[in-house]
Amino acid sequence: MSDVSLTVNGRRVSGSVEDRTLLVHFLREHLGLTGTHVGCDTSQCGACVVHVDGRAVKSCTMLAVQASGSTIVTIEGLANGADLHPVQAAFKEHHGLQCGFCTPGMIMAATDMIARHPQGLDEATVRAELDGNICRCTGYHNIVKAILAASQAMAKGSKGKAKQAA
Repeated sequence: MSDVSLTVNGRRVSGSVEDRTLLVHFLREHLGLTGTHVGCDTSQCGACVVHVDGRAVKSCTMLAVQASGSTIVTIEGLANGADLHPVQAAFKEHHGLQCGFCTPGMIMAATDMIARHPQGLDEATVRAELDGNICRCTGYHNIVKAILAASQAMAKGSKGKAKQAA
């Protein structure tokens, strides 16, 4: 058994886990954060994507002890109270989900993608970067539309904040 201590969605948490416990299982079973899904356990589907120290990571590929000391953001930590994150709002507005199983991982991958491409995204880039996330329902069309819309909205929002600060 090992002790882990990390910050999850802005809250310090700790616990004792078996050394082989995956981060996804620690989040779901120890912390009750079930928005992070277990889809394949082989890192192919992307349903388990979370942010670890600001970067998208498939939490089924990382041990909880490896994440100790890190800051984790899960799908439950994106919204600001009742206000959806712009990517969540865009998925809702553009019908970027059907069954919803892949949606948390898609949204977490998309927020990371947008952060790494603040100048904006194009369809080819979005499709290429979603390569590690599988959706069996939608055909990706509305997911791509939602990510592009969120990217544009977030770029406009940051430009508006820059103008306000000037």
